[in-house]
Amino acid sequence: MSIERDIDLVNDLLARPSETSWVEFKKDNTDPTMIGIRCSALSNAARIAGEDFAYMLWGVEDDTHNIIGSGFDADIDKIGNQPLQLWLAQRLKPSIAFLFRVVPCPEGRVVLLEVPAATSAPVAFMEIPYIRIGSTTPKLMDYPDRYQQLIEAMRPYTWEYGIVSQYVTGDDVLQLLDYTQYFRLTGQPLPDNRSGIFERLEADRLIRQDVGEKWSITNLGAILFATDLHQFDPALSRKAVRFIAYKGTTRAATVIYRYDAGLGYACGFEGLINYINGLLPRNEHIGEALRETHPLFPELAIRELVANALIHQDMTIRGAGPQIELFEDRIEITNPGRPLVHVDRMIDLPPRSRNEALAALMRRMGMCEEQGSGLDKVVSLVEVFQLPPPLFRDEDASMQAILYGPRTLAKMSVDERIRACYQHAVLQFLSGDRMKNASLCERFGIEKRNAAQATSILNKTLEAGIIKYADLEHPRAGYIPIWA
Repeated sequence: MSIERDIDLVNDLLARPSETSWVEFKKDNTDPTMIGIRCSALSNAARIAGEDFAYMLWGVEDDTHNIIGSGFDADIDKIGNQPLQLWLAQRLKPSIAFLFRVVPCPEGRVVLLEVPAATSAPVAFMEIPYIRIGSTTPKLMDYPDRYQQLIEAMRPYTWEYGIVSQYVTGDDVLQLLDYTQYFRLTGQPLPDNRSGIFERLEADRLIRQDVGEKWSITNLGAILFATDLHQFDPALSRKAVRFIAYKGTTRAATVIYRYDAGLGYACGFEGLINYINGLLPRNEHIGEALRETHPLFPELAIRELVANALIHQDMTIRGAGPQIELFEDRIEITNPGRPLVHVDRMIDLPPRSRNEALAALMRRMGMCEEQGSGLDKVVSLVEVFQLPPPLFRDEDASMQAILYGPRTLAKMSVDERIRACYQHAVLQFLSGDRMKNASLCERFGIEKRNAAQATSILNKTLEAGIIKYADLEHPRAGYIPIWA
């Protein structure tokens, strides 16, 4: 935290006509119990007010807001033999990362206490939660309306709106974020003045006003529109997409291409997809009437899976980002974070994202399908190309989607045949139809005279317990997913 920003922060707080529920001024009262109660009250009040932090300042007259200076030193003060800050931390529950800072203002020394707003539960001091009402600090439980307001205001941490760069100038914002791409991709005309640009960026919560006429850049703004992710904190820059191509079918094979993206997801998305598609081997596909040449994997399927990996990753997992690995026989797309929907229901259920703002903005920019129409299209394209079924895998701390290259039915494993049969049943069900022997033959490219192969696959899938007869009394009516 810079001294310059702290001075501007103090000046901003002093410019307020009076104390608020989340700002308090003190001349010299450093009673530890008072500080503990105020930490609880200010934290809870800040959340109700929609503020990320609350503040308490020493060395300031309450009535005039004049700086008179303070000799208070939270680093050396003790309660008995215990340091003040440790004493407070042990008595504040849930634990909050409060922070004392000395601000050397020109008029005198100010001590600033920064208190994070409550997140998961009301903050209590010595097991009692407090609240600020005007200049008083009563017990929260004595005001059930305020308690209800606090509970409604507390939400799980939203990564997108966290701050990655604080106290930056307007020039820095325009250098760090590709604002022209933002306006192009969202279909908005580029304003002819800076204030119009900042107004639109702030409206989409890509930036926020900070103190001293400076700005803060949110995680959402940086991850989507960074001109170079490596100019930001490593926790964010490591979310950059990595692409690796191998000359072989294992990671022990020679790496022939490597691409480490530096642009934000929105700025670099089209370039990344074009880069991957440009490296895909071509394969001859025989349709119903024409012989055509297609990439080894459906390009639209790759686009959708890459977008899903970007959108649905767990951004709070540090040191990991989306990774795309191209092998001679498959492509693996991995993102950090376990999926919020069971892998067997990803085709039919609408996706659940940890990053709703990111997902909404990427859909608005046309980078992925509307909610609920993505993976079914991937599976449908795989069927058109008569490829082995894609595999959606839930790892310990990641989600992986694998597209396989062409392989005959004879070379598919039993598990792959069963998975393909299940996925086909889901697609048929979603289209209002039912899977039948004939439709499964078409999916695998099985000739009518060999329809017994499809029957065998159907029987194995029934035994696996993932499909069922649509009508037990009329088996020829077809099959539907077990959950239907």
